[in-house]
Amino acid sequence: MRGTQTVRDMVLSMAVIGVVVAGIYLFIPHDPSKDPVKRISYRVELDTARRAAPYPVAAPEGLPGPWRATSVRYDGGNPDGAAWHLGFLDPDDQYVAVEQSSGRASKFVTKVSHGAEATGREQRIGGASWERYEGRKYDALVREERGVTTVVTGTASYGQLAKMAAALKAS
Repeated sequence: MRGTQTVRDMVLSMAVIGVVVAGIYLFIPHDPSKDPVKRISYRVELDTARRAAPYPVAAPEGLPGPWRATSVRYDGGNPDGAAWHLGFLDPDDQYVAVEQSSGRASKFVTKVSHGAEATGREQRIGGASWERYEGRKYDALVREERGVTTVVTGTASYGQLAKMAAALKAS
């Protein structure tokens, strides 16, 4: 008799939980057509990183179309080098990130591009030479300068990565 009560009580408890969850779903407003990606402002973080970083921090100016910033961070205390990250969704909802570091280039590029490898091809963008990397998850454009490596990487096409790279202004 005791085992039967335990199973019956558990079934009744699950039914009550189901009713509560259904009520929450029905009474809390939700709009399935609304974009679930939260757009962020990165101006404060950019200004802070530009004051603290040992290199000129890059961020886009005047991107064409509806690019949406989705993530930002600066880590000046990283033992592998100061690191700047700025993530976007492009107009086609593909991910594009601007990554910079004062650390060892090869290790940094591998990390932020999720293992993309150099193709040996270069691309001229805004008067600068960027090296192309291809990967299973992300492709990337990489530019190494004295004291900083800049990587534009993501799931977007090389065309969109190049638009981001062309829009970058460092200071």
